Amino acid sequence: MSMELQVSAPGTKGFMNSYLEALALVERLHRLLLDVIKDEFERVGVLEINAVQALLLFNIGDHEVTAGELKSRGYYQGSNVSYNLKKLVEMGYMHHQRCEIDRRSVRVKLTPRGREIRDTVAELFSRHAEGLQSRGVIGAEGIEEITGSLRRVERYWTDQIRYIY
Repeated sequence: MSMELQVSAPGTKGFMNSYLEALALVERLHRLLLDVIKDEFERVGVLEINAVQALLLFNIGDHEVTAGELKSRGYYQGSNVSYNLKKLVEMGYMHHQRCEIDRRSVRVKLTPRGREIRDTVAELFSRHAEGLQSRGVIGAEGIEEITGSLRRVERYWTDQIRYIY
C-alpha cells in the first residue's frame, strides 16, 4: 500500500511523504521487535508466553505497577493488556494484589520466574545494542538523534490529543 499524498504547497509533498514513510517504519519496527522477541524465546525453548507478554514483563522490571499504568504507557499496540496480565499471573510470572486505597485497582509485580523472562529480554536487547554499535549500524550520536526526534514527535502528538479535548 502506497502512502503517497498529493499536497500542493511547495516542499510539503516531500516532507509529507517522508513523514508517512517514518510512520510506516515505526509500525514495522514494532512488529519486527515482537518477532525478534518471539524468535529469541523459541531459541531458548520458552514457548508458553508470547512476545507481548515478555515485553510486559521487561517493562515492569522491578517496579510494582497497575494495569492502568501499563496501558497508558502504550507499548502493547493491538493487545489486551488485562488479558495478558491475567495469563501471566495464572502462569506464575507475576503476583497481583488489590490496592488498599482503591479496591478497583490491581497492582502487579514480577515473581522470580517473571524476572527470568525480564532478564532474557534484557540480555537480548543488550546483545542488539552491542551489535548495532560494533557492526557500525548506528552509533551513540545516531541513536541519541533518533531518540530525540521521536520524543519531539511524541510531545507533538500528545499536544494534539490534549487540544482535541
